[in-house]
Amino acid sequence: LRLVAVLKTILEGEKAAVLKRDHHLPLSFHRRQEELKFGLGLQRLQHRMCEIQALRDGSAGEGLGQDGGGNGAMQSPMAGAAPLQELPTLILEAMKELELAKQQVLKRIQIWKRQQQLAGNGALFEENLAPLQKRCESLVEVYFQLHQQVMAASAELGAELLPRLLERFNEVLSSLVKR
Repeated sequence: LRLVAVLKTILEGEKAAVLKRDHHLPLSFHRRQEELKFGLGLQRLQHRMCEIQALRDGSAGEGLGQDGGGNGAMQSPMAGAAPLQELPTLILEAMKELELAKQQVLKRIQIWKRQQQLAGNGALFEENLAPLQKRCESLVEVYFQLHQQVMAASAELGAELLPRLLERFNEVLSSLVKR
């Protein structure tokens, strides 16, 4: 983590130097940076889902042996302490990351719509929808995987948290579909 922090600081310094020298970066740089942020967010979300699955497998497989059925090396450090108490926290964090990814997709859709409007006035417009479609498809795929994890863990989540999570899931999906 220290190495990542040092590299991030160095890259931010270089970016600031380039901005100071050139006063702007090309649009392709910003678009690429946005794609990388979205990809990183999806990877983080998928990692959370793996943690949730490992936690659920660890709590369900405690009677299978010392290593929880053969995947003890894959479990997070939290899985050994109090798995059922950690599960709602992990799911809420994953839900928060899903909502952040949704916001990034909606922002990109809004930008595309604005560019399409400006194209009516003669501005250059890239009509390729493939990156936007790929983004939406990958987000919906992760959405359904997380939804399955939540439904599978409904007994551990309790009657109070589950309806709130399902409402948030419905809001994510409906906002994607509507926009």
